[in-house]
Amino acid sequence: MDFTQRIETDLSYEEAIERVIATLKDQGFGVLTRIDMRQTLQDKIGVDTPPQMILGACSPELAHRATSADPRIAALLPCNVVVRTEGEQTVIEALSPALMADVTENDELRPVAHEAAERIQAALDAVGAQA
Repeated sequence: MDFTQRIETDLSYEEAIERVIATLKDQGFGVLTRIDMRQTLQDKIGVDTPPQMILGACSPELAHRATSADPRIAALLPCNVVVRTEGEQTVIEALSPALMADVTENDELRPVAHEAAERIQAALDAVGAQA
């Protein structure tokens, strides 16, 4: 089961993070949180891993529509977008919003999830086009 939307780019890790944030903003998403997994794992358990940043992205309009259809969906918000390195490439992945509708089995969420997926894909495509 493919549960992410993914692109690979030659952009540096740092540049990819900044471009992802900018292109998400262009699609109506703000980044509410940034979790530096590499630093967290190093600090908490002494493990060295490749760079990986989790960006908690949220579109207030889409979040409102989704929580109006099913308040429980708030447990799945914000949408996580991950920037990480994989060999020489930088990988950008986002959790597929379709999972919101699939998990809840609430058909009212399908149009919201579809629109969120389109906006996230447009943001990822814009990052890929800038490389």
